[in-house]
Amino acid sequence: MTTRLELSGQGLTSLSGVPLPASLEYLDLYDNRLTSVPDELWSLSGLRVLNLATNRLTSVSPSIGGLRQLHTLDLGHNELTVLPDELGELSGLTEYLYVSDNRLTEFPAALCSLGRLKYLGCTDNRIPTLPDDLSGLTSLRELRLYGNGLIELPESLGTLSSLRELHLRKNRLTALPSSIGGLSELRQLDLRENLLTTLPDSIADLSKLDKLDLRWNKDLREPSWLADFEARGCMVLR
Repeated sequence: MTTRLELSGQGLTSLSGVPLPASLEYLDLYDNRLTSVPDELWSLSGLRVLNLATNRLTSVSPSIGGLRQLHTLDLGHNELTVLPDELGELSGLTEYLYVSDNRLTEFPAALCSLGRLKYLGCTDNRIPTLPDDLSGLTSLRELRLYGNGLIELPESLGTLSSLRELHLRKNRLTALPSSIGGLSELRQLDLRENLLTTLPDSIADLSKLDKLDLRWNKDLREPSWLADFEARGCMVLR
């Protein structure tokens, strides 16, 4: 039986007096008022799910790297300005990493070591660029980066051969890397609210794409192959 502790929405300002059994596998502290958590939490080596979203955390201890059984981690909706490189040591992180709606100004290159991760949400931060080498994210199926002010994407984006959804709405992209055509499993590509003027022809090679959202790129010159997409059943939103 999974050992669970569910304390969401309790108005907690600290975990003082809250027992954290060593056998804990699931800890939900969503929607409280925590500004920090005790070091004891990082010693829960059997923890598999940790939800610290919607608190007031300004930092995360590097000791989080010891939670090697963790497969799901939610740090969204806090006040984090930086993430520890030790997140890249979470070799068990397979399902879900959510760091959206913080104050991050950099996407840590260490996250690119998470080769088993399927979902990464890093939206609504202040991240202008991504690491040059994303190729370590070999299992990633869904990548959400909207609302960051991104100005460019690395060519290595095209190495994410498992990716099915790529969400890039509300950034400042003026161009896309031609390597994007290498995303052979991609089904959804959301490019809304950018500054795109052209699209790379390699997008026409995305044979599994069933939704392409181009709205609110006011100076975009539409390529002729968009008609081919629509003819085969891909939803193209202009």
